[in-house]
Amino acid sequence: MVRLFTAIEIPEQQRIRLGLLRAPLSGAKWVDPDNMHITLRFAGDIDERVADDFAEALGETEIDPFRVTITGVGAFGGRDTRVLWAGVEAGPELDALYRANERAARVAGLEPAPRGFKPHVTLARMRGARNSAAARFLEENGDLRLEPFVVTRFVLLSARPGVGGGPYGLEAAYPLGHQDSSHDFAGSPP
Repeated sequence: MVRLFTAIEIPEQQRIRLGLLRAPLSGAKWVDPDNMHITLRFAGDIDERVADDFAEALGETEIDPFRVTITGVGAFGGRDTRVLWAGVEAGPELDALYRANERAARVAGLEPAPRGFKPHVTLARMRGARNSAAARFLEENGDLRLEPFVVTRFVLLSARPGVGGGPYGLEAAYPLGHQDSSHDFAGSPP
């Protein structure tokens, strides 16, 4: 079994800037900047055959490169904040890329994604944090807007089976546009 997901990589400059948002919040487990990304499709713990089918179907994706801006912050969990995140602003190409990843997952035999697509960068996972502290973080960082960057590829990443989390392994990369892609999934980087 291998735990896989597809993602958009974030350039180092933007990851460093996001890492500077860390605040002393009790109960917050901050994501290491090296592990920050924009998840497209979580596949979960799957067997090697399904992983191979997923990797192959992803290679059929035909989307042109596009611009992304990381802007604003938010939280998932409502009254009991579970995740702090930075927002993602992009054009219709990002939605098209998500839909292509969802189609590839279905071709490989995976169930439909359980939630709608809400592009974001996870900043921290929360356990037992006071909502007032989370609200203060959101208010202080609400005007976040980083330099835009161009997405030229998406990647297939692996996490520790059963538990997830970084560091993540690069399993395959899929260039956007009319380029050759490298999508051999062999359980190790291409």
